[in-house]
Amino acid sequence: MAWLLVIVAGLLETGFAVCLKLSHGFTRLWPTIAFCAFALGSFGLLTLALKKLDVGPAYAVWTGIGAAGTAIYGMVFLDDLVSTLKIVSISLVILGVIGLQLSGSAH
Repeated sequence: MAWLLVIVAGLLETGFAVCLKLSHGFTRLWPTIAFCAFALGSFGLLTLALKKLDVGPAYAVWTGIGAAGTAIYGMVFLDDLVSTLKIVSISLVILGVIGLQLSGSAH
Protein backbone atom coordinates (compact mmCIF):
# COMPACT_ATOMS: atom_id res chain seq x y z
CA MET A 1 0.00 0.00 0.00
CA ALA A 2 2.84 2.43 0.80
CA TRP A 3 4.32 1.99 -2.68
CA LEU A 4 0.93 2.77 -4.21
CA LEU A 5 0.95 6.04 -2.26
CA VAL A 6 4.40 6.86 -3.67
CA ILE A 7 3.24 6.13 -7.21
CA VAL A 8 0.16 8.34 -6.87
CA ALA A 9 2.30 11.03 -5.21
CA GLY A 10 4.67 10.86 -8.19
CA LEU A 11 1.79 11.30 -10.62
CA LEU A 12 0.60 14.29 -8.59
CA GLU A 13 4.16 15.65 -8.81
CA THR A 14 3.76 15.60 -12.58
CA GLY A 15 0.56 17.57 -12.13
CA PHE A 16 2.15 20.23 -9.97
CA ALA A 17 5.15 20.61 -12.28
CA VAL A 18 2.91 21.09 -15.32
CA CYS A 19 0.67 23.53 -13.44
CA LEU A 20 3.74 25.44 -12.31
CA LYS A 21 4.59 26.06 -15.97
CA LEU A 22 1.00 26.90 -16.87
CA SER A 23 0.73 29.37 -13.98
CA HIS A 24 3.30 31.65 -15.71
CA GLY A 25 5.03 32.60 -12.47
CA PHE A 26 1.83 32.36 -10.40
CA THR A 27 0.14 35.04 -12.52
CA ARG A 28 -2.72 32.79 -13.69
CA LEU A 29 -5.27 31.92 -11.02
CA TRP A 30 -6.52 28.43 -11.92
CA PRO A 31 -3.17 26.85 -12.76
CA THR A 32 -1.80 28.35 -9.52
CA ILE A 33 -4.66 26.84 -7.52
CA ALA A 34 -4.16 23.50 -9.28
CA PHE A 35 -0.42 23.68 -8.55
CA CYS A 36 -1.16 24.15 -4.84
CA ALA A 37 -3.65 21.27 -4.78
CA PHE A 38 -1.36 18.87 -6.63
CA ALA A 39 1.66 19.85 -4.51
CA LEU A 40 -0.24 19.42 -1.25
CA GLY A 41 -1.58 16.05 -2.37
CA SER A 42 1.80 14.87 -3.61
CA PHE A 43 3.74 15.85 -0.49
CA GLY A 44 0.94 14.57 1.74
CA LEU A 45 0.91 11.11 0.16
CA LEU A 46 4.70 10.94 0.15
CA THR A 47 4.70 11.84 3.84
CA LEU A 48 2.27 9.01 4.60
CA ALA A 49 4.29 6.52 2.54
CA LEU A 50 7.52 7.45 4.33
CA LYS A 51 6.05 6.14 7.57
CA LYS A 52 6.50 2.64 6.11
CA LEU A 53 9.26 2.94 3.50
CA ASP A 54 12.96 3.75 3.45
CA VAL A 55 13.42 7.36 2.42
CA GLY A 56 16.04 6.81 -0.30
CA PRO A 57 14.18 4.46 -2.62
CA ALA A 58 10.80 6.09 -1.95
CA TYR A 59 12.09 9.59 -2.71
CA ALA A 60 13.91 8.39 -5.82
CA VAL A 61 10.79 6.64 -7.12
CA TRP A 62 8.67 9.73 -6.37
CA THR A 63 11.00 12.10 -8.19
CA GLY A 64 11.58 9.63 -11.03
CA ILE A 65 7.86 9.28 -11.71
CA GLY A 66 7.45 13.03 -11.51
CA ALA A 67 10.38 13.76 -13.81
CA ALA A 68 9.47 11.14 -16.40
CA GLY A 69 5.78 12.02 -16.27
CA THR A 70 6.48 15.72 -16.66
CA ALA A 71 8.84 15.15 -19.59
CA ILE A 72 6.34 12.88 -21.34
CA TYR A 73 3.46 15.30 -20.73
CA GLY A 74 5.56 18.17 -22.08
CA MET A 75 6.40 16.28 -25.26
CA VAL A 76 2.83 15.13 -25.85
CA PHE A 77 0.83 18.20 -24.85
CA LEU A 78 3.17 21.21 -24.59
CA ASP A 79 5.20 20.87 -27.80
CA ASP A 80 8.46 20.17 -25.94
CA LEU A 81 11.26 18.91 -28.16
CA VAL A 82 11.09 15.17 -28.87
CA SER A 83 14.36 13.40 -29.58
CA THR A 84 15.67 9.86 -29.52
CA LEU A 85 18.09 10.73 -26.72
CA LYS A 86 15.28 12.22 -24.61
CA ILE A 87 13.10 9.13 -25.09
CA VAL A 88 15.98 6.78 -24.25
CA SER A 89 16.81 8.85 -21.16
CA ILE A 90 13.21 8.84 -19.95
CA SER A 91 13.14 5.07 -20.48
CA LEU A 92 16.24 4.74 -18.32
CA VAL A 93 14.62 6.82 -15.58
CA ILE A 94 11.54 4.58 -15.69
CA LEU A 95 13.70 1.44 -15.54
CA GLY A 96 15.57 2.94 -12.58
CA VAL A 97 12.28 3.69 -10.83
CA ILE A 98 11.13 0.11 -11.35
CA GLY A 99 14.44 -1.23 -10.03
CA LEU A 100 14.29 1.02 -6.95
CA GLN A 101 10.69 0.06 -6.28
CA LEU A 102 11.61 -3.61 -6.47
CA SER A 103 14.57 -3.10 -4.13
CA GLY A 104 12.63 -1.06 -1.56
CA SER A 105 11.82 -2.70 1.74
CA ALA A 106 9.03 -1.94 4.18
CA HIS A 107 9.84 -1.60 7.87
